[in-house]
Amino acid sequence: MPTERGRTSIASGADEEARRGSPLRTFIHTEAASAGLLVAAALIALVWANSPWSESYQDLWEQSFSVTLAGNGVTMDLHHWVNDGLMVVFFFVIGLEVRRELAVGELTERSRLVIPMIAGIGGLVVPAALYLLVNPTGPGSAGWGVVIGTDTAFLLGTLALVGPSVSTQLRVLLLTLTVIDDIVAVTVIGLVYSDDLDLAALGVAAACVVALGVLDRVGEWRASPYVVAVGVLWVATLESGVHAAIAGMVSGLLVPAAEPDRALVQRAAEQFRRFRQSPMPEVQRMARHSLNRAVSVNERLQEVLHGWTSFVVVPVFAVANAGIDLRDGLLGEALRSPVTWGVVAGLVVGKLAGIGIGAIVAVRLRLGTLPEGVGAGHVLGGAALSGIGFTVSLLIAGLAFEDERLQDEAKVGVLLAAALAALVGWLVFGAAARFFGQRDAALPTTLSDPVDPDRDHVRGPRDAPLTLVEYLDFECPFCARATGAAREVREHFGDRLRYVARHMPLAVHPHAVQAGLAVEAAAKQDRYWEMHDLLFRRQDRLERTDLVSYAAELGLDVQRFLDDMDDPRLADRIARDAAGAASSGVRGTPTFFIGDRRHQGPYDARTLIRALEAAGSD
Repeated sequence: MPTERGRTSIASGADEEARRGSPLRTFIHTEAASAGLLVAAALIALVWANSPWSESYQDLWEQSFSVTLAGNGVTMDLHHWVNDGLMVVFFFVIGLEVRRELAVGELTERSRLVIPMIAGIGGLVVPAALYLLVNPTGPGSAGWGVVIGTDTAFLLGTLALVGPSVSTQLRVLLLTLTVIDDIVAVTVIGLVYSDDLDLAALGVAAACVVALGVLDRVGEWRASPYVVAVGVLWVATLESGVHAAIAGMVSGLLVPAAEPDRALVQRAAEQFRRFRQSPMPEVQRMARHSLNRAVSVNERLQEVLHGWTSFVVVPVFAVANAGIDLRDGLLGEALRSPVTWGVVAGLVVGKLAGIGIGAIVAVRLRLGTLPEGVGAGHVLGGAALSGIGFTVSLLIAGLAFEDERLQDEAKVGVLLAAALAALVGWLVFGAAARFFGQRDAALPTTLSDPVDPDRDHVRGPRDAPLTLVEYLDFECPFCARATGAAREVREHFGDRLRYVARHMPLAVHPHAVQAGLAVEAAAKQDRYWEMHDLLFRRQDRLERTDLVSYAAELGLDVQRFLDDMDDPRLADRIARDAAGAASSGVRGTPTFFIGDRRHQGPYDARTLIRALEAAGSD
């Protein structure tokens, strides 16, 4: 049987996500790309607030705006529209990503949560304790919540600048940590920093949460019912006295995510073909509906909202909240204030100690393992960068203190901590690379077991100059599609290419190992490729009785076929392929190698042909 490492889910593994161009890759890259814009927005706010035009800065955010319907509505100044309105969309997108990762992504294997969970708890408790150590009593003690959050955009953007040259695995670990931080931070905002509660409005909010749960349960695929429920939930939460950020996070967590369904994808393809043949409005509408149904509502909403939150909402929030007027002695007072230094201590020292030590101790106690390619130095560097609290910290600073002077002192601490955390992270990553050789944090990209024509199943000349290796799973619908792509590639290159098929049965496919045994048993009678092609044509029928009927259909000796299927040496072969896949950085199927280098990116025929031609010209 395959090793546990070899039996990961389709969506697992940062490089696997990158190879598919998945939502996780989009999430990471969008957050990282927006960090520069976030820095620029914060600098604009600081310069503006300390310029001769500082009054215009204050006047802008004090402008009142109303949205009314039939005489009822919401009236807030612009600053609150940003913090209590736009930021709800930000937390909604975070909730969507958490739900997707729990359903079909990195967090489907709950064992992967152990280390991030322990480290995340340490990254919450230790910073808050350090802050309260500096501010044990008085009005300053209310600011302990300022130090519990981490800014995902700033963290990933800074990691790209000061971290390892390749850090895909580390980014996934840190993303999981920030998710835990965000969930706790939003809970703290909602429960600790809320006003007097309105029970009637809370009842409406609870009804909206139930409605979202019902929509999920009945499998509603259209986005509009979810959007309406979230909108009503936001207004109800706003009126209830609970901070609206919690409405965003909770509603995002309730929007369902799922892997593409094979039948829905096929139906969408058929409708698209119909539209191509008959481009009529009603056919176009049916095709559009089929395409929407094939992709979960969670991912469709992320696709629409994530760019807006990263490149509009968060920068606007930075402009609205980072404009601290440092004149009139505020900077000097802040640098002498226990609130400022409590924030700095909590974010810079507390995050490094809580996350870093928590993760390393948990690994030493064998409570879990770090992602492959991530070392202790990477963890400590990432823990240091987690001290960049910016977005969530500034939001909580505005809620924790009624005294504007204390608010400003806390915000100075947040900005100072961001700079110091980035510096400490850079130093830690540099030390890890220099003294421990930890220069990257990524999965292997080289084929660990070279192709052996005497052992491997090879299509094409054994000594062909080009080699395409595919790790596959006979129950994986993507492999069936990719196998068609591989066929086009073989036809394109002819005798210049040898195609090698290896096993990577996934735990999410209950018939994958049995199908692998069947194709190896067929190979014992020199019919490997015939059985290979037949299994992919009939992926939905892979029970043992089906496999026996296929053996008879191919004219095999059925009794010998059954005996070979039960031969432990064939199971060992599949396990060896899976172990080699894990050692080569494979985390899902299909995965291709061009020669001995793992292919990253789309696996359509045209892309694979270009990659092979590039390899042939080297």
